[in-house]
Amino acid sequence: MAEEAKKLAAYAAVDNHVQNNQVVGVGSGSTIVYAVDRLAERVRQEKLNIVCVPTSFQARQLILQHGLTLSDLDRHPQLDVAIDGADEVDGELTLIKGGGGCLTQEKIVAGCAKHFVVVADFRKDSAALGQQWKKGVPIEVIPMAHVPVSRTIARRFGGQANLRMAVSKATPVCLVIGSWGGLLLRYWLASTCRDGRSQSPAASSREGSLERHQRLTTRIPQG
Repeated sequence: MAEEAKKLAAYAAVDNHVQNNQVVGVGSGSTIVYAVDRLAERVRQEKLNIVCVPTSFQARQLILQHGLTLSDLDRHPQLDVAIDGADEVDGELTLIKGGGGCLTQEKIVAGCAKHFVVVADFRKDSAALGQQWKKGVPIEVIPMAHVPVSRTIARRFGGQANLRMAVSKATPVCLVIGSWGGLLLRYWLASTCRDGRSQSPAASSREGSLERHQRLTTRIPQG
């Protein structure tokens, strides 16, 4: 049931928001696999002229495997639409994203797009942030700044921000690295967040932080 919902949501996003002669930002995560499947299918069937800009190595490989046209922000700095998934969505369409570690590149690509489309199935829906997603808000930081950034977040917003550690590794300490080489923090909300915009840690305002993923969107196709 969950996989079918992801597929339906991803197909709806591509069918409703991708047109001929567009530059498309391709997000990351399991739901995007279905979106790229549908995009490739439409390109073949409808002879569409589509250029794709990836948000991660996974997205790049999906684009190449499906024979789609690969580009980057150097050649296409403005995108028509970017399609990505989400970890959690509240009633105000505020998101938690970036749990897969590609948050910096995802945010850059989304910011270059005229339209940003989020694909989310029923499992990602919640009345308040933190109800469904229990792994904290991802924040990518420069390694030397992780302590100052963590302290600033705790002081300004409550809760706590801790380094994300890899699991099931042989070494006793193994940190998770973001797609651009920063360390990943997990910010644990002081309580279930009923106003994500007011409690969102503005990590990018503190020197040493690269990006955090909690933001507003306007379109969320749901399966």
